Amino acid sequence: MAKQIHAAPSGPDPIGPYSIAAEAGGLVFLSGQVAINPETNAPMPGGTAEQTRRVMDNIGLILSDLGLSRADIVKTTVYLADIQDFPLFNDIYGEYFDDDPPARTTIQAGALPGGYAVEIEVIAAR
Repeated sequence: MAKQIHAAPSGPDPIGPYSIAAEAGGLVFLSGQVAINPETNAPMPGGTAEQTRRVMDNIGLILSDLGLSRADIVKTTVYLADIQDFPLFNDIYGEYFDDDPPARTTIQAGALPGGYAVEIEVIAAR
């Protein structure tokens, strides 16, 4: 069960020494995604609503590059800079899953790198 590292040309570039995606044992692990414009690799402006949409769209792009879709997501971990944003985040997040949403953990992070409002990491099954 060897580890494979994947690039995702449609998604944003990593902003540090990490891989966008790693795969082992039929599971694909996406690093935490923040609201970065994949065309310019620049931070996206806006609050929790805009950032949540950008992050979820980026996750979709990365999964597509790997031959997967949001339907293959089995678990997400969500980090919110402010847990008071949870209802707004939750409504938007829910728009991205038709049926059978993945398991999820949502926590308030003391702060997120770059001042982002939301970061989401994903585990998908191939």
